[in-house]
Amino acid sequence: MIILKSPQEIERMKIPSRIVAQVLEILKAAAKPGVTTLALNQIAENEARRFGAKPAFKGYSGYPHALCCSLNDQVVHGMPSGRKLVEGDILSVDFGVIHGGYYGDAALTLPIGKISENAQRLLRVTEESLYEAIDAARPGNRLSDISYAVQSYVEPKGFSVVRDFVGHGIGKDLHESPQIPNFGQPGRGVRLKAGMVFAIEPMINEKGPDVRVLEDGWTAITCDGGLSAHFEHTVAVTEEGPEILTRI
Repeated sequence: MIILKSPQEIERMKIPSRIVAQVLEILKAAAKPGVTTLALNQIAENEARRFGAKPAFKGYSGYPHALCCSLNDQVVHGMPSGRKLVEGDILSVDFGVIHGGYYGDAALTLPIGKISENAQRLLRVTEESLYEAIDAARPGNRLSDISYAVQSYVEPKGFSVVRDFVGHGIGKDLHESPQIPNFGQPGRGVRLKAGMVFAIEPMINEKGPDVRVLEDGWTAITCDGGLSAHFEHTVAVTEEGPEILTRI
């Protein structure tokens, strides 16, 4: 069942969502060669608490950190570590908080110093596909129109869509119905209505779509060693169209 939010609830969701956006901006500035992902995790947790919010991921299903840090061929749910960032890395940071009983969730992939031309293109196309998907989150459209928007934008450009992980509803729970794949035929699934709130998150691979999870039980990596990028926003469906909540 998809839980519709009232306009008042969406206003309340803007608070945690904007906290997430502000923390990601801080991380963007901090993520430089020589910095460890464990240090970025500590920054994220400290900043969330400074804003009066609680990190959403820490302790969620046993995940031990506040921040997901996925490097290079890591797709999602990468564990912060003492590994120092180096020039040419790409780093996906996924962060969420809870504030006032509601969640916000967003992600972006950062270039560390100068990165390869193909890595730049992967980041650009993945982020652009997110905005294509957001544009499809309008009353009267179908849920799969969001999914199709990602796939139809990415694949003609030579990249592949991860099938194993999906976007989701969000509100008083971090993960609510529905699941939102980043691939599929248009015109299928539930009809979108004002009050639906989604975490839309394309995960796009440089090479093939297949992934596997490491022995830590969390970190997903590409099977072929290709790079992976991840961008995410929390988005409300309104009568006027999609509204990005995780925006400063």
